Amino acid sequence: MNIVTIDVRSLADTLEDTAMAMETLTPSAPRISFASPELLWKVLTAKRWVILKTLTGAEPVTIREAARRVGRDVKAVHGDVRALLNAGLLDKTEDGKIVFPYDAIHVDFLLRAA
Repeated sequence: MNIVTIDVRSLADTLEDTAMAMETLTPSAPRISFASPELLWKVLTAKRWVILKTLTGAEPVTIREAARRVGRDVKAVHGDVRALLNAGLLDKTEDGKIVFPYDAIHVDFLLRAA
């Protein structure tokens, strides 16, 4: 199963893991990291989660088809898809379709008292 981990971590931690993977020539598991919980929630809104859930395990689709599947306006879904593409959560195929290239999402972050 191809699982992506979405987490909150510092740039230093991310770079350290990248350096370790390069030194050991061992690929790391797919991971998309955000600098803060606030940034994670800003990018991954409830409506964008629905898009990801709908596209999980699906073949590539057009934005129009994604909008139909989630029951939303194409223009609004287009904006959300652009944000998900920019965050690295969606990919675009050569023929312009969008795809969520993972079978599952694991979300991992720790919330501490201020």
